[in-house]
Amino acid sequence: MLVLRFVYSGLRVALCCGLFISLAGFAQPVQPIQLALIEGLSGPFANTGEAVHRNLLWAVERVNARGGIKTASGLRPLALQRYDSKGQNEEALSVFRAALDDGAQFVLQGNSSANAAALLDAIHKHNEREPAKRVLFLNYSAVDPALTNEKCSFWHFRFDAHADMRMGALMQVLKQDRAVHSVYLIGQDYSFGQAVLREARIQLGLQRPDVKVVGDELHPVGRIKDFLPYASKIKASGAQAVITGNWGNDLTLLVKAAREAGYEGKFYTFYGNALGAPAALGESGVGKVLAVAEWLPNVPGKASDEFVQSFRQRFPKPADDYVHVRMQMMIEALAQSIEKAGHTEPQAVALQLEKAQVSLAGQTGRMRVADHQFQQPLVVGVMAQQGDKGVKYDVEGSGYGFKVIRQLSAEQASRPSTCNMVRPG
Repeated sequence: MLVLRFVYSGLRVALCCGLFISLAGFAQPVQPIQLALIEGLSGPFANTGEAVHRNLLWAVERVNARGGIKTASGLRPLALQRYDSKGQNEEALSVFRAALDDGAQFVLQGNSSANAAALLDAIHKHNEREPAKRVLFLNYSAVDPALTNEKCSFWHFRFDAHADMRMGALMQVLKQDRAVHSVYLIGQDYSFGQAVLREARIQLGLQRPDVKVVGDELHPVGRIKDFLPYASKIKASGAQAVITGNWGNDLTLLVKAAREAGYEGKFYTFYGNALGAPAALGESGVGKVLAVAEWLPNVPGKASDEFVQSFRQRFPKPADDYVHVRMQMMIEALAQSIEKAGHTEPQAVALQLEKAQVSLAGQTGRMRVADHQFQQPLVVGVMAQQGDKGVKYDVEGSGYGFKVIRQLSAEQASRPSTCNMVRPG
C-alpha cells in the first residue's frame, strides 16, 4: 500500500505539473511579426534614417493599437527592429545577415539605391538557396528606376515613385515656367543621382527644348562638407534654375551654400521640402524652391489635415516633423496582405501584396503586378511662408511650408515598365 500511495501521489504531482505547464504555455506571449529596418542610422545621413524610423514606428504602432494583424493562428503584433547600415553596402549586407539570424521575414530599406541594389541581389541569392527561409524586400525610397525595370524582382516592392516619375511631375511645372531658359544639373554620383540627371536631359528635350543646360555635374555622396565651390559655379554659369535629386545633408548643404553665394535662381528638387533645407534657405527660398512628393502636409482635404495633426501629436518636436504617407501605406499594405494570406510565409504574402490597394490621408495607391511599382498620385509644392494662402503647415518649425501648385493623378504619374519578372514556380 505504501508503494501504491507513493505512485498515486507522484501521479497527482505529475498531473498538477502538467496542468501548470499547459497553462503556462497558454500564457506565452504571441510571437510578433518582425520587420527589419536596414538603414543608415549613423554617419552623414543619420537624420534621414531617423526620420524613416519615426514614420515606420508610427505606422507599426497604429497597426498594433487595433490589435495587430489577423492570422490563422490569431492576432500578432508587428515589431520593428533597427539595423544600422551606416549607409554603406558592406554594412547593409552584414546587418541583413544579422536580421536573417534574428528571424526576420520582411526587410525594409530605402535611403540609397546603391544599398537597395546590393540588398536585392543578396535577397535573391538567399531566397534561392533557402526557400524555407525566404524574405520580402519592401522599399520606401530607393528610386533608381532600374529597380522596377531591368532589375525588377518578385521579392521586391517599391512604394515610392521612381526617379523618372518624380522628374515627370517636376517637368509639368517647369514646362510652364517660361522665365527659365537655362538650368544647371547637379546630383550625387551613384546610380540614383546619375538616373536623375539622365532623365532631366531627356525630359527637357521633350518638354522644354528651348532650355539650355549650362552645367551637368556629379559629386561624391555624403563626403562634401563645403558646397560653396559648387554653388559658385552654379552662380557663375548664369543658370536660372537648378535641377537636383540630392537628399539629406547633401541637399541641405547645397542650398545653404547657394544662399551664401548669393544665387537667386530656382531649385527644382526631389526632397527640398524638409530635413533642414527650408530653414537653411529662409526667406530667399520663398517662391524659388520646388519639391515633388507623393503627398505634402498642405494637400487640401480633411483626411490630410487630420493625418498631419495626428503625426504631430505623436512627434511634437519640430525637429521630428517629417512625415510620409507612402511609408504608412507600405505598412498598411503589408498588414492587409498578411491577413489575406493568413500567415507570414513570404511567397504567399507577396502574391497578396502585388494586388494591394490602400487609402490613407485622402490618398489612394495600388501596387502594379507587372513590376511591383506602387502607383499613386504625385504633388509638386513651392516654398512659401506659413500663413500664406494654402500654407497652413510649416516644415520643422521653420516658419516655411510648401504650397501645392500641381497635383497629378496616379494615371498621370505612371510610367511604363521594361520589367520581365521571373516568378517562382
